[in-house]
Amino acid sequence: MTKIADLRSQTADQLSDELLKLKKEQFNLRFQAATGQMEKTHRVGEVRKDIARISTLLREKRVNA
Repeated sequence: MTKIADLRSQTADQLSDELLKLKKEQFNLRFQAATGQMEKTHRVGEVRKDIARISTLLREKRVNA
């Protein structure tokens, strides 16, 4: 889980890169769940919430710019 203070200190490009990384992880987790290989089931919710946090911060930065 990523802290919001750490995310706020990052630039929009860094946040976009992090968002892309999290979306790839989310895809891999969904694939693992479908094949029955998932070990860390709690990670799905964490990734989803981190994606929402970063998306919100990116929108906030775009509105303020």
